[in-house]
Amino acid sequence: MSLQILLDLLGTFVFAISGATAGAKRQLDLFGILVLSFVAANFGGITRDVLIGSVPPAAISDWRYLAASLLAGVITFFWSPLVEKLSNSVLVFDAAGLALFAVSGTHKALAFGLNPVMAALLGMLTGIGGGMVRDVLVNEIPTVLKADIYALAALAGAAVVVIGSALAISATVYTAVGALLCFALRLMAIHRGWHLPAAKPAGHALNRCNQEDESR
Repeated sequence: MSLQILLDLLGTFVFAISGATAGAKRQLDLFGILVLSFVAANFGGITRDVLIGSVPPAAISDWRYLAASLLAGVITFFWSPLVEKLSNSVLVFDAAGLALFAVSGTHKALAFGLNPVMAALLGMLTGIGGGMVRDVLVNEIPTVLKADIYALAALAGAAVVVIGSALAISATVYTAVGALLCFALRLMAIHRGWHLPAAKPAGHALNRCNQEDESR
């Protein structure tokens, strides 16, 4: 099994767990959980494959992707009482899937001849795509659109792969470093509250000005 396939299948499994866990927390039935597990695990990869012309996408042409997604969904469904006790499990599995897909997406984009900048961006898209659709299906604002460090963590991991490939470093080394960097950045952002500046409504600024005037 090639490194590309291994990374894709690992990313598929852990992202499928994040999707299934989100469904279990909202008390969906087995079918709903399996749908979420498949979408979360494969939407980013399908988007990547379509954009680079690798069709039909691996997620629908290789049975292993469907099997990994459904296995994760079934496991999560029957372990849902335990999942409910692990309040941060979705975030951890989501961070792991983000890291694996960011590096695997960049690998595949480079293999198809994309330039380094576009390969890194496509790696980021591979990482964030499934999580975005998962959040939309459970009626949440996608994590990537909120203040947490998410897409930037994926882009950092993808950049390591691009740089490592350009320097002809061992693929195993720069892949591991890129995935660990993305995973660590995402977890640190969650636990330390790192975030990008968020937009504030106009009324917020007006109220602040009024409060300052009253205090004078």
